[in-house]
Amino acid sequence: MGITIAPFDAADPAAIDEAYRIGAAAYAADVPDYPPFCRRRFDGLLHHPTPGADTLWALARLDGVPAGYLALELPQLDNTENATADLVVHPAHRRRGVGRALHEHCRRLLRERGRKRVIGTALSALPGGPERPEAGGAFAAAMGAQPALAGVRRRLDPTAVDQGALDALLADARANAAGYRTVRWHGAIPEEYVADIAYLDGRLSTDAPMGDLEWEAERVDAERIRGVERALAARGRRQYHVAARHEASGRVVAWTLLDVGASADWHAFQQITIVDPAHRGHRLGLLVKIENLRHLLAHEPAIRAIDTFNAASNTHMIAINERLGFRPVDGWTDWQLTI
Repeated sequence: MGITIAPFDAADPAAIDEAYRIGAAAYAADVPDYPPFCRRRFDGLLHHPTPGADTLWALARLDGVPAGYLALELPQLDNTENATADLVVHPAHRRRGVGRALHEHCRRLLRERGRKRVIGTALSALPGGPERPEAGGAFAAAMGAQPALAGVRRRLDPTAVDQGALDALLADARANAAGYRTVRWHGAIPEEYVADIAYLDGRLSTDAPMGDLEWEAERVDAERIRGVERALAARGRRQYHVAARHEASGRVVAWTLLDVGASADWHAFQQITIVDPAHRGHRLGLLVKIENLRHLLAHEPAIRAIDTFNAASNTHMIAINERLGFRPVDGWTDWQLTI
Protein backbone atom coordinates (compact mmCIF):
# COMPACT_ATOMS: atom_id res chain seq x y z
CA MET A 1 0.00 0.00 0.00
CA GLY A 2 2.92 2.37 0.65
CA ILE A 3 2.46 5.85 2.10
CA THR A 4 -0.83 7.70 1.80
CA ILE A 5 -1.59 11.20 3.06
CA ALA A 6 -5.07 12.55 3.69
CA PRO A 7 -6.25 15.88 5.12
CA PHE A 8 -8.42 15.90 8.22
CA ASP A 9 -10.15 18.50 10.36
CA ALA A 10 -12.19 18.94 13.51
CA ALA A 11 -15.07 16.94 12.02
CA ASP A 12 -13.00 13.73 11.86
CA PRO A 13 -12.65 12.33 15.41
CA ALA A 14 -11.05 9.07 14.24
CA ALA A 15 -8.21 10.90 12.47
CA ILE A 16 -7.76 13.23 15.44
CA ASP A 17 -7.42 10.21 17.73
CA GLU A 18 -4.86 8.60 15.41
CA ALA A 19 -2.83 11.80 15.20
CA TYR A 20 -2.96 12.25 18.95
CA ARG A 21 -1.56 8.75 19.51
CA ILE A 22 1.31 9.55 17.14
CA GLY A 23 2.10 12.75 19.02
CA ALA A 24 1.93 11.02 22.39
CA ALA A 25 4.37 8.31 21.26
CA ALA A 26 6.77 10.86 19.76
CA TYR A 27 6.85 13.05 22.87
CA ALA A 28 7.34 10.06 25.16
CA ALA A 29 10.31 8.93 23.08
CA ASP A 30 11.91 12.29 22.31
CA VAL A 31 11.35 14.36 25.48
CA PRO A 32 10.63 11.84 28.25
CA ASP A 33 10.93 14.50 30.96
CA TYR A 34 8.02 16.44 29.44
CA PRO A 35 4.47 16.12 30.78
CA PRO A 36 2.34 13.54 28.96
CA PHE A 37 1.12 14.74 25.55
CA CYS A 38 -2.10 16.51 26.53
CA ARG A 39 -5.25 15.19 24.86
CA ARG A 40 -7.34 18.20 25.81
CA ARG A 41 -4.74 20.57 24.37
CA PHE A 42 -4.45 18.53 21.16
CA ASP A 43 -8.21 18.39 20.64
CA GLY A 44 -8.32 22.11 21.35
CA LEU A 45 -5.86 22.85 18.56
CA LEU A 46 -8.52 21.62 16.13
CA HIS A 47 -11.73 22.68 17.88
CA HIS A 48 -10.42 25.96 19.31
CA PRO A 49 -7.73 27.18 16.89
CA THR A 50 -5.55 30.20 17.49
CA PRO A 51 -7.27 33.39 16.27
CA GLY A 52 -5.69 34.97 13.22
CA ALA A 53 -4.37 31.74 11.73
CA ASP A 54 -5.64 28.86 9.60
CA THR A 55 -4.26 25.41 10.34
CA LEU A 56 -4.19 22.61 7.78
CA TRP A 57 -3.90 19.06 9.09
CA ALA A 58 -2.84 15.88 7.31
CA LEU A 59 -2.43 12.28 8.46
CA ALA A 60 0.09 9.91 6.88
CA ARG A 61 -0.44 6.15 6.83
CA LEU A 62 2.24 3.58 6.09
CA ASP A 63 0.74 0.39 4.67
CA GLY A 64 -2.56 1.49 6.18
CA VAL A 65 -1.15 2.16 9.67
CA PRO A 66 -1.21 5.74 11.07
CA ALA A 67 2.43 6.82 11.02
CA GLY A 68 2.72 10.62 11.08
CA TYR A 69 0.90 13.92 10.91
CA LEU A 70 1.40 17.48 9.74
CA ALA A 71 -0.04 20.64 11.30
CA LEU A 72 0.63 23.61 9.01
CA GLU A 73 -0.30 26.99 10.48
CA LEU A 74 -0.87 29.90 8.08
CA PRO A 75 -0.98 33.36 9.72
CA GLN A 76 -3.76 35.55 8.34
CA LEU A 77 -3.30 38.91 10.12
CA ASP A 78 0.44 39.36 9.52
CA ASN A 79 3.32 37.27 8.18
CA THR A 80 1.10 36.23 5.30
CA GLU A 81 4.11 34.96 3.32
CA ASN A 82 5.13 32.68 6.21
CA ALA A 83 3.94 29.46 7.79
CA THR A 84 4.92 27.28 10.72
CA ALA A 85 4.90 23.50 10.57
CA ASP A 86 4.74 20.71 13.13
CA LEU A 87 5.73 17.48 11.35
CA VAL A 88 5.63 14.42 13.61
CA VAL A 89 6.43 10.79 12.79
CA HIS A 90 5.70 7.90 15.13
CA PRO A 91 8.99 6.48 16.52
CA ALA A 92 8.11 3.01 15.22
CA HIS A 93 7.79 4.28 11.64
CA ARG A 94 10.77 6.59 11.25
CA ARG A 95 13.35 6.30 8.46
CA ARG A 96 10.75 4.81 6.11
CA GLY A 97 9.89 7.89 4.04
CA VAL A 98 6.93 9.12 6.07
CA GLY A 99 8.56 12.42 7.02
CA ARG A 100 9.67 13.08 3.45
CA ALA A 101 6.16 12.37 2.13
CA LEU A 102 4.63 14.76 4.67
CA HIS A 103 7.25 17.35 3.76
CA GLU A 104 6.36 17.15 0.07
CA HIS A 105 2.69 17.45 0.97
CA CYS A 106 3.56 20.52 3.04
CA ARG A 107 5.44 22.12 0.14
CA ARG A 108 2.47 21.61 -2.17
CA LEU A 109 0.14 23.29 0.30
CA LEU A 110 2.54 26.21 0.73
CA ARG A 111 2.83 26.76 -3.02
CA GLU A 112 -0.94 26.58 -3.48
CA ARG A 113 -1.41 29.29 -0.86
CA GLY A 114 1.42 31.55 -1.98
CA ARG A 115 3.59 31.12 1.10
CA LYS A 116 7.31 31.74 0.67
CA ARG A 117 8.75 30.39 3.92
CA VAL A 118 8.01 27.73 6.51
CA ILE A 119 9.49 27.41 9.99
CA GLY A 120 9.76 24.28 12.11
CA THR A 121 11.56 23.36 15.33
CA ALA A 122 14.04 20.54 15.88
CA LEU A 123 15.34 19.13 19.14
CA SER A 124 19.01 18.51 19.98
CA ALA A 125 21.19 17.52 22.92
CA LEU A 126 23.41 19.96 24.79
CA PRO A 127 26.92 19.12 25.98
CA GLY A 128 26.57 17.27 29.26
CA GLY A 129 22.79 17.15 28.92
CA PRO A 130 20.42 14.23 28.42
CA GLU A 131 20.45 12.32 25.16
CA ARG A 132 18.13 13.68 22.52
CA PRO A 133 17.39 12.47 18.99
CA GLU A 134 19.31 14.45 16.37
CA ALA A 135 17.17 13.24 13.48
CA GLY A 136 14.97 16.35 13.38
CA GLY A 137 17.81 18.72 12.55
CA ALA A 138 19.34 16.26 10.09
CA PHE A 139 15.96 15.90 8.35
CA ALA A 140 15.46 19.67 8.17
CA ALA A 141 18.91 20.12 6.63
CA ALA A 142 18.28 17.32 4.13
CA MET A 143 15.06 19.07 3.07
CA GLY A 144 17.00 22.28 2.38
CA ALA A 145 16.12 24.26 5.51
CA GLN A 146 18.61 26.46 7.34
CA PRO A 147 19.06 26.81 11.11
CA ALA A 148 17.71 30.31 11.75
CA LEU A 149 17.41 30.69 15.52
CA ALA A 150 19.13 28.57 18.16
CA GLY A 151 17.19 28.20 21.40
CA VAL A 152 17.67 26.45 24.73
CA ARG A 153 15.16 25.00 27.15
CA ARG A 154 15.92 25.58 30.80
CA ARG A 155 14.17 24.02 33.78
CA LEU A 156 13.62 25.19 37.33
CA ASP A 157 12.82 22.89 40.26
CA PRO A 158 10.95 25.30 42.56
CA THR A 159 11.34 22.94 45.52
CA ALA A 160 15.12 23.44 45.32
CA VAL A 161 15.05 27.25 45.25
CA ASP A 162 16.89 29.00 48.08
CA GLN A 163 14.07 31.18 49.40
CA GLY A 164 16.44 33.41 51.33
CA ALA A 165 18.42 34.15 48.18
CA LEU A 166 15.15 34.76 46.32
CA ASP A 167 14.03 37.20 49.03
CA ALA A 168 17.30 39.12 48.58
CA LEU A 169 16.87 39.25 44.79
CA LEU A 170 13.30 40.46 45.19
CA ALA A 171 14.28 43.15 47.68
CA ASP A 172 16.99 44.38 45.34
CA ALA A 173 14.58 44.45 42.40
CA ARG A 174 11.99 46.38 44.39
CA ALA A 175 14.62 48.89 45.49
CA ASN A 176 15.42 49.61 41.86
CA ALA A 177 11.77 49.83 40.82
CA ALA A 178 10.73 53.01 42.59
CA GLY A 179 7.77 54.55 40.80
CA TYR A 180 6.34 51.18 39.75
CA ARG A 181 3.95 48.80 41.47
CA THR A 182 3.09 45.23 40.62
CA VAL A 183 -0.37 43.84 39.88
CA ARG A 184 -1.31 40.19 39.51
CA TRP A 185 -4.19 38.13 38.23
CA HIS A 186 -5.17 34.57 37.37
CA GLY A 187 -6.89 33.84 34.06
CA ALA A 188 -8.28 36.55 31.81
CA ILE A 189 -6.51 39.90 31.67
CA PRO A 190 -8.47 42.65 33.48
CA GLU A 191 -10.08 45.03 31.02
CA GLU A 192 -8.09 47.99 32.35
CA TYR A 193 -4.81 46.33 31.34
CA VAL A 194 -5.67 44.59 28.08
CA ALA A 195 -4.62 47.41 25.71
CA ASP A 196 -1.21 47.70 27.37
CA ILE A 197 -0.77 43.91 27.35
CA ALA A 198 -1.62 43.84 23.63
CA TYR A 199 1.05 46.45 22.99
CA LEU A 200 3.67 44.50 24.96
CA ASP A 201 2.69 41.21 23.32
CA GLY A 202 3.05 42.80 19.90
CA ARG A 203 6.55 44.03 20.76
CA LEU A 204 7.77 40.51 21.45
CA SER A 205 8.24 39.71 17.75
CA THR A 206 10.48 42.76 17.34
CA ASP A 207 12.24 43.00 20.72
CA ALA A 208 13.15 39.34 21.25
CA PRO A 209 16.16 38.00 19.32
CA MET A 210 14.94 36.50 16.02
CA GLY A 211 18.25 35.35 14.54
CA ASP A 212 17.87 34.82 10.81
CA LEU A 213 14.12 34.23 10.94
CA GLU A 214 12.21 36.33 8.44
CA TRP A 215 9.28 37.19 10.68
CA GLU A 216 7.58 40.57 10.66
CA ALA A 217 6.09 42.38 13.65
CA GLU A 218 2.80 40.86 14.70
CA ARG A 219 -0.35 42.97 14.83
CA VAL A 220 -1.77 42.42 18.28
CA ASP A 221 -4.80 44.22 19.65
CA ALA A 222 -7.26 43.62 22.47
CA GLU A 223 -9.57 41.55 20.26
CA ARG A 224 -6.73 39.21 19.31
CA ILE A 225 -5.66 38.91 22.95
CA ARG A 226 -9.19 37.95 23.98
CA GLY A 227 -9.42 35.38 21.22
CA VAL A 228 -6.17 33.73 22.31
CA GLU A 229 -7.38 33.70 25.92
CA ARG A 230 -10.58 31.91 24.92
CA ALA A 231 -8.69 29.34 22.86
CA LEU A 232 -6.18 28.59 25.62
CA ALA A 233 -8.88 28.35 28.28
CA ALA A 234 -10.75 25.85 26.11
CA ARG A 235 -7.54 23.80 25.90
CA GLY A 236 -7.33 23.68 29.67
CA ARG A 237 -4.48 26.14 30.24
CA ARG A 238 -4.40 27.86 33.63
CA GLN A 239 -2.57 31.19 33.43
CA TYR A 240 -0.87 33.30 36.08
CA HIS A 241 0.24 36.88 35.41
CA VAL A 242 2.22 39.60 37.14
CA ALA A 243 2.72 43.02 35.57
CA ALA A 244 4.47 46.22 36.60
CA ARG A 245 2.47 49.42 36.37
CA HIS A 246 4.16 52.78 35.96
CA GLU A 247 2.58 54.92 38.66
CA ALA A 248 3.04 58.26 36.89
CA SER A 249 1.36 57.21 33.66
CA GLY A 250 -0.84 54.37 34.91
CA ARG A 251 0.40 52.13 32.07
CA VAL A 252 1.43 48.49 32.38
CA VAL A 253 5.03 48.49 31.16
CA ALA A 254 6.30 45.01 32.11
CA TRP A 255 4.54 41.65 32.08
CA THR A 256 5.23 37.98 32.61
CA LEU A 257 3.08 34.87 32.27
CA LEU A 258 3.26 31.32 33.65
CA ASP A 259 0.82 28.63 32.61
CA VAL A 260 -0.14 25.11 33.63
CA GLY A 261 -1.70 22.51 31.35
CA ALA A 262 -4.60 20.15 31.91
CA SER A 263 -2.54 16.94 31.86
CA ALA A 264 0.04 17.51 34.60
CA ASP A 265 -0.37 19.55 37.76
CA TRP A 266 3.37 19.18 38.46
CA HIS A 267 4.54 21.16 35.44
CA ALA A 268 4.36 24.77 34.20
CA PHE A 269 5.75 26.77 31.32
CA GLN A 270 7.34 30.18 31.80
CA GLN A 271 5.90 32.03 28.84
CA ILE A 272 6.38 35.64 27.78
CA THR A 273 8.40 38.11 29.85
CA ILE A 274 8.77 41.57 28.36
CA VAL A 275 9.58 45.10 29.50
CA ASP A 276 8.77 48.21 27.47
CA PRO A 277 12.12 49.57 26.20
CA ALA A 278 11.37 53.00 27.70
CA HIS A 279 11.19 51.43 31.16
CA ARG A 280 14.17 49.11 31.12
CA GLY A 281 17.00 49.44 33.63
CA HIS A 282 14.73 49.19 36.71
CA ARG A 283 14.94 45.40 37.13
CA LEU A 284 11.28 45.09 36.27
CA GLY A 285 11.82 41.80 34.46
CA LEU A 286 13.37 40.23 37.55
CA LEU A 287 10.71 41.76 39.78
CA VAL A 288 7.70 40.43 37.88
CA LYS A 289 9.26 36.99 37.36
CA ILE A 290 9.97 36.45 41.06
CA GLU A 291 6.55 37.68 42.12
CA ASN A 292 4.85 35.52 39.50
CA LEU A 293 6.80 32.43 40.57
CA ARG A 294 5.40 32.87 44.06
CA HIS A 295 1.97 33.73 42.67
CA LEU A 296 1.95 30.46 40.72
CA LEU A 297 3.12 28.31 43.63
CA ALA A 298 0.52 29.81 45.97
CA HIS A 299 -2.20 28.47 43.65
CA GLU A 300 -0.43 25.40 42.21
CA PRO A 301 1.49 23.81 45.11
CA ALA A 302 2.07 20.56 43.18
CA ILE A 303 4.43 22.25 40.69
CA ARG A 304 7.82 20.51 40.58
CA ALA A 305 9.17 21.68 37.23
CA ILE A 306 8.96 24.90 35.24
CA ASP A 307 10.33 25.03 31.69
CA THR A 308 11.31 28.14 29.77
CA PHE A 309 12.73 28.69 26.29
CA ASN A 310 15.15 31.43 25.27
CA ALA A 311 17.08 32.26 22.16
CA ALA A 312 20.69 31.31 22.86
CA SER A 313 21.64 34.92 22.06
CA ASN A 314 19.20 36.42 24.60
CA THR A 315 21.89 36.83 27.23
CA HIS A 316 19.95 39.33 29.35
CA MET A 317 16.91 37.10 29.89
CA ILE A 318 19.09 34.02 30.29
CA ALA A 319 21.02 35.77 33.07
CA ILE A 320 17.76 36.56 34.87
CA ASN A 321 16.51 32.99 34.50
CA GLU A 322 19.76 31.51 35.75
CA ARG A 323 19.75 33.80 38.79
CA LEU A 324 16.36 32.29 39.59
CA GLY A 325 17.79 28.78 39.27
CA PHE A 326 16.83 27.69 35.74
CA ARG A 327 19.38 25.29 34.24
CA PRO A 328 19.86 24.15 30.60
CA VAL A 329 18.25 20.90 29.49
CA ASP A 330 18.27 20.68 25.68
CA GLY A 331 18.40 22.66 22.44
CA TRP A 332 15.40 23.72 20.32
CA THR A 333 16.39 25.24 16.99
CA ASP A 334 14.03 26.99 14.59
CA TRP A 335 14.77 25.93 11.01
CA GLN A 336 13.55 28.04 8.09
CA LEU A 337 12.90 26.79 4.58
CA THR A 338 12.43 29.14 1.64
CA ILE A 339 10.00 27.68 -0.88
